[in-house]
Amino acid sequence: MPNEPSETGRMGGDSPSAVFAKLAEMVYNGDDFDHVYQAICDAAATLVPGCAHASLMLKQNDRHITVAASDEVAAHVDALERAEQEGPCLDAIENDAPQVETELVRSTQWPRLARRTVAETPVRGAAGFRLVIRGRKVGALNLFADNPGEFTDESIDQAILITAFAAVTLTALHEHEEAQTLREGLASNREIGKAIGLMMAFHDISEDRAFDLLRKTSQDMNIKLTGVAREVIAHHNSKFD
Repeated sequence: MPNEPSETGRMGGDSPSAVFAKLAEMVYNGDDFDHVYQAICDAAATLVPGCAHASLMLKQNDRHITVAASDEVAAHVDALERAEQEGPCLDAIENDAPQVETELVRSTQWPRLARRTVAETPVRGAAGFRLVIRGRKVGALNLFADNPGEFTDESIDQAILITAFAAVTLTALHEHEEAQTLREGLASNREIGKAIGLMMAFHDISEDRAFDLLRKTSQDMNIKLTGVAREVIAHHNSKFD
């Protein structure tokens, strides 16, 4: 289920630079992927001329998953694309060029999708723009208009810009998350090593024996190994304060 509209979605009067700055701030602050996905959809619906709804669909293994949408209309059209196995998003993931249909009632590209979309939603125009991260085709940004002919050259240019910025934003978020995971892993290793050293010194046991005791305590108490290590270190420090 797509998230509720984010703070970016409530920035309807902001300039493109302000919205992009907000996305950059989210990455800097370490916001999670769900919030950034949502912000990208809200930005697209805010900034692209003629766009009333937007969604972000990612390809995960052999499945296509909507990870965020500006509203239920966008999410529903995505569901129709998956059901009919055709549409601008699915085609955009595999093709370089933007996939645009300005008048769905006349669509020959995706007739099954067009028929159901017109019957079940207010959407009358659709477009998909491929999202590439680290050289991999990971998904597409999808835009929907409620009136035929609303997607113009200006709309397409703006959508391409937002998709490119989305790729940069998500790449930065991946790198931020990997760096944070690495830092946490290094910190955990240091704590475990320190706890093992303290146990070896004060109980005159081998390194393997100390590690086995830590691991057994972790399992018995259902606490992560790093948590047990921190307790050992804290206990040692309290004895010498």
